[in-house]
Amino acid sequence: MDNHGSYKSLINIWLLLMFFTVTTVGAAQFDFGAWNVPIALIIASFKAGVVALHFMHLKHEDSMTWVFATYPLFLLFLLIAFTATDMFTRVAN
Repeated sequence: MDNHGSYKSLINIWLLLMFFTVTTVGAAQFDFGAWNVPIALIIASFKAGVVALHFMHLKHEDSMTWVFATYPLFLLFLLIAFTATDMFTRVAN
């Protein structure tokens, strides 16, 4: 194979993604209370990271590409942080 790696590495990546999928389904079977959404987001973040590193070829890119790839994550963090701050400062009626 050309730029995509060997078949063995692609099979390993597929197995890893299947493991995370099974983990997602398994976690959905339990009630973690307020931790349901954070657990699901953490598992989804790992899956997205694997896809970005291997299929978007980020692991072979230069530092400037990494800046452009991680900047939206910083903006997402700000969005979540400001939303959480607003939610926690509201008075419950």
